[in-house]
Amino acid sequence: MISRVASPVIGILSFLLLMMLVSCTTLDPDYEQPTVTLKSFRALPSEGMVPSFEIGLNVLNPNAGSFQLQGVVYTISVQGHEVVKGVGKDFPVVEGYSEETIKLTAAANLFAGVRLVMDLMKSPGENLEFEFEAKLDTGGFGRSIRIKETGSFRLDGKNGLPDEPESAPGAEKESETA
Repeated sequence: MISRVASPVIGILSFLLLMMLVSCTTLDPDYEQPTVTLKSFRALPSEGMVPSFEIGLNVLNPNAGSFQLQGVVYTISVQGHEVVKGVGKDFPVVEGYSEETIKLTAAANLFAGVRLVMDLMKSPGENLEFEFEAKLDTGGFGRSIRIKETGSFRLDGKNGLPDEPESAPGAEKESETA
């Protein structure tokens, strides 16, 4: 006869064992981490004092199975100030062996922007350093994609090399997925 205390414990242990077995069946040894790159960043017409931006991310799925992005958390920093921070959801399914572009709409943090402008007035520089960080939740157990891209730009629009003032704008990018 099982005591009243042991019955709930056995139930909980059975449930945990079942969850472990289900999670193991979803692990695929041939699974490759999807690749995410920053595709575009542009200012949108905004109402009021707070500027808005559209961020385009290219998501490449190198696996046979499709996945649904559950959500995205992202931050854009300029000169160490988090000027944009946001979240997104309701993205399309990324089919196997295909790629999708997802668009995020973000509003700037007005106070961080003011602090950035004040710092620029104190110590103006030609190049401004930026950092874009994002975490994409693909669902499942621990399969988040993290990216980080860094670079620099100039406020005067002369983002080319010093010897080539008419070259295309360039930003040094570092991507990492984890």
